[in-house]
Amino acid sequence: QQSNVTSYGATTVAIISLEAFAGMWVNAFIICVLCIAWVKKKPLNSSEKILLLLGCSRFCSLCISWVYRFLSIIYPNYLYVHPVLQLAVFFQSFFNHCNLWVSACLCVFYCIKIANFRNRFFIYLKVNIDRIVPWLLLGSGILALAIGIIAYDIADKPHCNNLNSTAQGNFWDANIKMDKHFFPSFFLAGFGYAASFMAVIFSAVFLLFSLWRHKCKMQTNSMKNLNVEAHIRAMKSILSFLVMYSINFVCLVLEMVYVTKKGSYMTFLIVVFQYTFPGVHSLILIFSNPKLEKALLKILP
Repeated sequence: QQSNVTSYGATTVAIISLEAFAGMWVNAFIICVLCIAWVKKKPLNSSEKILLLLGCSRFCSLCISWVYRFLSIIYPNYLYVHPVLQLAVFFQSFFNHCNLWVSACLCVFYCIKIANFRNRFFIYLKVNIDRIVPWLLLGSGILALAIGIIAYDIADKPHCNNLNSTAQGNFWDANIKMDKHFFPSFFLAGFGYAASFMAVIFSAVFLLFSLWRHKCKMQTNSMKNLNVEAHIRAMKSILSFLVMYSINFVCLVLEMVYVTKKGSYMTFLIVVFQYTFPGVHSLILIFSNPKLEKALLKILP
């Protein structure tokens, strides 16, 4: 079958391919470094376990998303062979929500581990955080799997006006009749995005408040300015983390709004940022982890 690709489609494929492969390399690096350390019988701490699962979910998410985007632009009719489309929607939903919720788990972990509050419940969480992390990750995986199954079921029910129409990189671009089956899908996606985003916001706010209070105490006690500067850098790091998550959340919401806008510049910008986020954020996580940063500096010229 010959493809009928527009200049817009070719440009989109070229840019997202560059971003996707760069992001896959960054996350593959995280996976390899942590797995090598694990094989060498060096037990991974809780943050490294979260980073390992996050790297795996982002690598798989970028891989599946790139293949789906490539087929939907270059050979769109291949997606309408049952159950290719349904499986693509399932794996995309599963890995996307794994990515979102494991990222939120990492932010919650940092908040509980670093922040200092005298609340009894918070102290309990701080003491038992290493035992709580596996359950958080298991819960994230189960919820993502449940949403993936629901997304598969929803994808199996739509009535298309024309199954041979050209899809510009998204399941909803196939001139789908927006009947009652699609409202649960939008609600489900919105719930997943909002839940992870709220977890990140609360964690970042609590952590920033704790760091700010600690900074004030150090200034009151006339402690060394070096410690104050270190905490200011930590606050800047958390702020950048929150800003990136905020932009990503806005893009996820806008994607739900512009799902039927084929060839739109806004859609293009949304797609570009969504493929940029997993790689850039993982790169920030590498430089915030001494083990990963040391391994990266070794292989760089």
